[in-house]
Amino acid sequence: METTNSKVSKAEELKVLANEAFSARKYSQAIDLYSQAIEVDSRNAVYWANRAFAHLRLEEYGSAIQDATKAIEVDPKYTKGYYRRGAAHLAMGKFKEALKDFQQVKKMCPNDPDAMKKLKECEKAVMKLKFEEAIAAPESERRSVAESIDFRSIDVEPQYSGARIEGDVVTLDFVKKMMDDFKNQKFLHKRYAFQIVLQTREMLQALPSLVDIYIPDGKHFTVCGDVHGQYYDLLNIFELNGLPSEENPYLFNGDFVDRGSFSVEVILTLFAFKCMSPSAIYLARGNHESKSMNKIYGFEGEVRSKLNDKFVELFAEVFCCLPLAHVINGKVFVVHGGLFSVDGVKLSDIRAINRFCEPPEEGLMCELLWSDPQPLPGRGPSKRGVGLSFGGDVTKRFLQDNNLDLVVRSHEVKDEGYEIEHDGKLITVFSAPNYCDQMGNKGAFIQFEAPDLKPNIVTFAAVPHPDVKPMAYANNFLRMFS
Repeated sequence: METTNSKVSKAEELKVLANEAFSARKYSQAIDLYSQAIEVDSRNAVYWANRAFAHLRLEEYGSAIQDATKAIEVDPKYTKGYYRRGAAHLAMGKFKEALKDFQQVKKMCPNDPDAMKKLKECEKAVMKLKFEEAIAAPESERRSVAESIDFRSIDVEPQYSGARIEGDVVTLDFVKKMMDDFKNQKFLHKRYAFQIVLQTREMLQALPSLVDIYIPDGKHFTVCGDVHGQYYDLLNIFELNGLPSEENPYLFNGDFVDRGSFSVEVILTLFAFKCMSPSAIYLARGNHESKSMNKIYGFEGEVRSKLNDKFVELFAEVFCCLPLAHVINGKVFVVHGGLFSVDGVKLSDIRAINRFCEPPEEGLMCELLWSDPQPLPGRGPSKRGVGLSFGGDVTKRFLQDNNLDLVVRSHEVKDEGYEIEHDGKLITVFSAPNYCDQMGNKGAFIQFEAPDLKPNIVTFAAVPHPDVKPMAYANNFLRMFS
């Protein structure tokens, strides 16, 4: 029989190791070690709260809320439990729930200036939300902002020395000049930015919710995962793999923006290639191509800073036009998040989704953007708090039902830039190396060649970028926790 003292000291040893892993930014390892400590001694609130913190770092906000709630149950006086839960609620855009947690922290630590500061920021966010809800026009009365913009009426000042679009055609020369200007931290004139975004909207609007891509025999195709505003890493992908063209086509699989502080440069570059040659680049919606995420994670703030308020509305509108999934040669299903809470979903069901809206909190569209694979069979709750986790049996049935060979998805940081799961039937690809300047991960992209479509995975390391921190434009309140 293990004595209570020896159990406590064993759990403490595990906590020390977990803390070391956390400090080394090995968050998954830290979670494993905190879990072992909890198995030995589940009545210690610190272990639960620490594990919640590691989940926060991995953006597993659903799991963070569960762990922080457990810490509070174990010790209702442990302020870090409320603190961590508040941070997780905040990260999910649940400001009202976050406010309750920070009010509790303030009550327990009335003289803590940090708690006071966070509470004030949270109150501000809730007030702003209430104000926006109050002034928002009903859905039926909303006019398209795109239709109110006439980019041709915007004059270009004679002293502007940046890239210019002559007439209506976006050329490769223009895109190269624009990319070079961006690289040197110069801005694109608003006239041309409007032109690119409006032309892209027109193209995307005409596409189905599920797009079929056909690659002729002997030709290749590249799939990239999340880029998250890491513009200099995007340039590196093009350096390694060539610029998008009809002969060298790409699919970018969602989450182009947010977190990284060069999201405007990323989105305008991808959209400009789409305008230049629609079949050179395909774009899928990610969970971060949405108003609620952009409000919190930096894109909205960055757009206001580098462009103007009208672009905030315009991007939100265009993001609602992005397709939800792609199928390559009838065999490879590519989606940002993952699969579904029910069996029997057919490709025709995905095609039939009316995607022209903000992502709902449940249903097929939500699951396509938010779900993650799990190692165990069956289905489980999402560690993110949205969507679900699905096992290899779910993947296998979906592929069989639709006569497909492989699922490719993104949405999750992977140490090597990719991970192959579910008996080789599912690949995660993530293209933002050293994510948020702190995860130390590689990036990856996948090359397919027809007809066999065997995935060839290429990994790459992060490249230097100007000294602008990730989340530089994010919600004030969220920056306090990052």
